[in-house]
Amino acid sequence: MSSTYIPGVTAPSPARSGILAGGNWIIDHHKIIDAWPQQDALANILHQSWGNGGSPYNILKDLRKLGAAYPLEAVGLVGEDADGDRILQDCRSHHVDTRQLHRTASHPTSYSDVMTVQSVGRRTFFHQRGANALLEPRHFDFSITATSARIFHLGYLLLLNALDELIDGAPRAVEVLRAARDAGLLTSVDCVSESSDRFQSVVCPALPEIDVLFINDLEAEKITGISLRPSGLPSRDAVEKAAADLAAMGVRRWVIIHFPEAAYAVSPAGESLWQPSLSLPQGFIKGAAGAGDAFAAGVLHGIHENRPMPECLLLGVSAAATSLTDPSCSAGVLTEAECLEMAGTYPLQPLPV
Repeated sequence: MSSTYIPGVTAPSPARSGILAGGNWIIDHHKIIDAWPQQDALANILHQSWGNGGSPYNILKDLRKLGAAYPLEAVGLVGEDADGDRILQDCRSHHVDTRQLHRTASHPTSYSDVMTVQSVGRRTFFHQRGANALLEPRHFDFSITATSARIFHLGYLLLLNALDELIDGAPRAVEVLRAARDAGLLTSVDCVSESSDRFQSVVCPALPEIDVLFINDLEAEKITGISLRPSGLPSRDAVEKAAADLAAMGVRRWVIIHFPEAAYAVSPAGESLWQPSLSLPQGFIKGAAGAGDAFAAGVLHGIHENRPMPECLLLGVSAAATSLTDPSCSAGVLTEAECLEMAGTYPLQPLPV
């Protein structure tokens, strides 16, 4: 049953309802420059702005923009600085509960300097892990007095120093996920795409504590060793094999592999679903920075509202498509109705063969 909670108007029901998202809280400092300089040379900043970044920040904003009428809650660690103030104020303006968004004076709020060359649109990222590196299991409280949520989303594994730390062969993120499940929350996880061999040591031990795993094609390849694009295009057989392998490694409800052309979901029971992405016209895409998180937001919204997985995946690819209309992570995301209207406007891409 859907919640009838309206931020600022009614109180949530005593039963668990809502989504709690934690992990990386990032401010993106966007700078448009005239050219990429040689070492020791100068480039001119033509325009600058800031925006939200990081899995929980993006997803919670996207959920509210989609029209989520249930409680949204934040958990994480930011600095006692201007960027931390921005995050707290932005969350409050989107009716996101910040009781578990902790602050520290020892590290700055995590940020990325995103340098975009105006003439070609190419971007370069300089990332400061900052306070996110200190986020530990003690910062998470899943008791009913601390959170009303029934879904907990954590992202990104491989970009959270303390939670990625291995203790007895498992990352400390396992403690967090197990505590969430013990409290009755459904767990959802996303990874960061990094070129390393840490997927096996950090991600694999966490899979049995994950109900819904969001993973892109690069990340799925890193974990399973299966090439999903053996000829440059996604292979249907390879995607299905990789998803089945991930489910066999312990994911409890759904493995969802997403990539620009489509999304594929499989359950440990063997239920499987393909959802093509929207085929968008030339010039439609202004930036893809937040597409993966918008997809996850759409799927999680559907799951929270107890909708069938085909509907969840359709909303996911539709939300991702709207996010592509703006170079920032969340500014392009529209309401659920507008996302689905877009899905009815544009054709679907052909499924992989």
